[in-house]
Amino acid sequence: MTSPDVTVVVAVYNTMPYLTECLNSLVGQSIGLDRLEIVAVDDGSTDDSGAELDRFAKKYPDTVKVIHQANSGGPAAPSNRALDVATGRYVYFIGSDDHLGKEALARMVACADKHDSDVVVGKMVGTNGRYVHQALFKKSDPDVSLYDSALPFTLANTKLFRRELVDKYKLRFPEDLPVGSDQPFTIEACVRARKISVLADYTYYYAVKRGDASNITYRADHLARLRCTTEIMKHAAGLIEAGPQRDALFKRHFTWELAKLVQDDFPSLDEATRQEVCAGVARLADEYFTDALRDSLDVKRRVRIGLAQRGAVQELVRAVTDESEPPCLIEDGRAYVRYPGFRSAGVDMPDRFFEADAESLPKVLADATGLVSAQWEQTGEKLALSLAVRAGAVGDTGSAVIRLVQGAMPKSSDKAGGRRLPDGHEAAAPVGEFSREPMPDGSGTLIRATIPIEPKRAKLGVRVHLDVAGSTYEIPVKTCGLPLPLARRWRERIPYRISANANPKGRLVITTAPLWEPKLGWATRLRTLLSRVKRKLTR
Repeated sequence: MTSPDVTVVVAVYNTMPYLTECLNSLVGQSIGLDRLEIVAVDDGSTDDSGAELDRFAKKYPDTVKVIHQANSGGPAAPSNRALDVATGRYVYFIGSDDHLGKEALARMVACADKHDSDVVVGKMVGTNGRYVHQALFKKSDPDVSLYDSALPFTLANTKLFRRELVDKYKLRFPEDLPVGSDQPFTIEACVRARKISVLADYTYYYAVKRGDASNITYRADHLARLRCTTEIMKHAAGLIEAGPQRDALFKRHFTWELAKLVQDDFPSLDEATRQEVCAGVARLADEYFTDALRDSLDVKRRVRIGLAQRGAVQELVRAVTDESEPPCLIEDGRAYVRYPGFRSAGVDMPDRFFEADAESLPKVLADATGLVSAQWEQTGEKLALSLAVRAGAVGDTGSAVIRLVQGAMPKSSDKAGGRRLPDGHEAAAPVGEFSREPMPDGSGTLIRATIPIEPKRAKLGVRVHLDVAGSTYEIPVKTCGLPLPLARRWRERIPYRISANANPKGRLVITTAPLWEPKLGWATRLRTLLSRVKRKLTR
């Protein structure tokens, strides 16, 4: 009998009713049953999962193999058991609560055969609120590297692996890790692979978050996740020597696994657990948190890892729980975010931990910038907007001004909330009167401005412009839910209406428009018509 092209491994534990859709998506694959082997291992399920597997095995006896075993506590043991009996040229792993697109296996096998790939990653999406990192799937690529792509952020085993590679290096899942047991397998396969291919032209895999969030990743506690991450990083360090390549991989673990241990739920832990978490993070940071890796993280994660590394538990709790974002200190052309621990005696963290780079600075400034007050000032036919705005910076803020800017912010700046203007950008000189003073509570710089309004149809965003290290940052002013001045009529001969509103993103927008368009006299209309005729005749 000819060996199948691909063996799909399904580790199963109490995943009904999701299991049915998973299995239907497998037997319905366009690759055909004759090229497919499904090995499903029931890891001691106590619901109807075992019976459902037996039903499919009876219906598809030449394709579906079912193994029943006592519960092992995680997906590693059943996955290893399935690998022991797999016969396909390739093996593919699927979560028993997930499902595949109809053409998934056929497309991935064809890609592996065409490009001689040892690993093929098909585009994954999340359903029911399941998060799946998408950076790797921006485009298809027949040859990607673990070290200069987004692959480290996609380390689940839900990939196609050449079985010859798996057997050659005796790749198996560590059975003592309740969380993340697929990472050592995937990392080593990618390190050993001759070629890794990415397919982004089709939705291959649908990752499902169960309605009760009972996926194993969502159930593990802090100390279990810390222990598993420690083992994963230790295993990877044995495969990849210290240097830029290891840093590229471990950026994922400091960004995700370790940073998540010291995020919003950290303050709710008991004191002993907090201390233990910080001690574990410190051991890993001391071993692997190089200066280059530190500098590659965003400032918030960098500071939290640094505080944990130094055992500054109380400062870390404050950094997590403080509701308001701290302002930046602009000093000697650099911007430092004044999180707890900044230049604090006893913490001893270098300023570099707190320094915001050009990529992260727009968000830091935007989070701490907002409206304090706004009102109209009218003298006869002249109208001005009087503003008080808290800019999210202190120190060298003499360049800070407020401008009314026509047009919306680029969509690329939505996530950050602000942007660094392109090099060489020359903004018009600011219009109006300005003064600057520190906020009484130290939360930023209070900018007061009186800006004259032009009588023309316009939709103007209110923006703070601030120079740091030779670059100008543009930050929209959030209304912060404050009352805004009422719309008013302005001017007599050609009256205008002016209004201040919050746009859907909560940013202050000033809109001006004539109440009606003036009618043109017959002489003006005739001159306009003759001008148009003349232009046509001279073409």
